Amino acid sequence: MKRKIILQDNNSAHEMKKSRFLIIRIFWILLGSLFVGIGTIGIFVPGLPTTVFLILAAACYIRSSEKLYNWLIKNKTFGKYIKDFREGKGMPQRAKIIALSMMTIFILLAILPFSPIAIPNNIIKIIVVIVGAIGFYYVSFRVPTKKDSKKNN
Repeated sequence: MKRKIILQDNNSAHEMKKSRFLIIRIFWILLGSLFVGIGTIGIFVPGLPTTVFLILAAACYIRSSEKLYNWLIKNKTFGKYIKDFREGKGMPQRAKIIALSMMTIFILLAILPFSPIAIPNNIIKIIVVIVGAIGFYYVSFRVPTKKDSKKNN
């Protein structure tokens, strides 16, 4: 059951992919809502990404609820970034640089022994480095870079 979301440009990235089964739709709504919650926490916690979790939430909502998907896509703060990502336009260059810098800083703070937030367990440090490297690679090379539309003053 596929339906188009009505947006300014009828892009296939916004085509509904709702499951026919209610229990599956409920699962997607719960998972999407969890991602929205984590993304909201990321607004206040340095190093925890926000937009990534909201993109995941959009992917869940497009499979479950047109109303929730539209609510997320039309959000005045993050909607533009989520919409651009889903349409394959990528991430603004400035945001990409900030994201990669924050990832690097917080990964280093987590693994360096003299850091105030250092992780004592070596296994967890290795996991943080591996997951961080995967995230860094993905944002660097797999997410397209879009030039900032506004010039900095």
